[in-house]
Amino acid sequence: MGEVVNVVVAFAVIVFIFRWLTTNNESPSERSAADTLGFRPKTVSQDMIDTISNMFPDIPPDNIRYDLLRTGSVELSSNKILERGFLDPPPPAYFTLYPRDTNAEQAGTRPAPAVAASSTAVKSKQTLIDRYNLQERVVASGPIISEADIGGKAVWEASSEKREASLKERKAQMILAARQRMLAQQQKTAP
Repeated sequence: MGEVVNVVVAFAVIVFIFRWLTTNNESPSERSAADTLGFRPKTVSQDMIDTISNMFPDIPPDNIRYDLLRTGSVELSSNKILERGFLDPPPPAYFTLYPRDTNAEQAGTRPAPAVAASSTAVKSKQTLIDRYNLQERVVASGPIISEADIGGKAVWEASSEKREASLKERKAQMILAARQRMLAQQQKTAP
């Protein structure tokens, strides 16, 4: 009986020493994400981060990723932003797993999705004159639009088509008046 107890104690000591040696040999970089963050992270795609950052551009992407790692749901993270107005910043341990992009921080901007960048480039090349098809009105450049005619109060029209036409005309007048002011200002500054 005494030998059985000695064998069990020796076996327990060997198991304890084996576990102690194997856990202490791991470096901090080899620790799992769950050990580092303190919770088991959910899978997060770049589309999920882009979706929330498009809805709430003032929330930092690191805060968004950290909250998505906790919740795993765009809806829950969006609701948290709507209820509280912010997302908690990630702890320092988060940055060991997800280091910050130093190039984006130095530029002062966050990396934007390629699709959004290309659509912004197309929009920036298109002028308001082109967008609202006012080329013939600019070429005609008939009488100067007075400040009183710009915008103003619209009369409530009976049909939606007339209201839409009235709104389009007011937009056109505002765009043309802004163009006239810009040209006048350029003429003043040019010798």
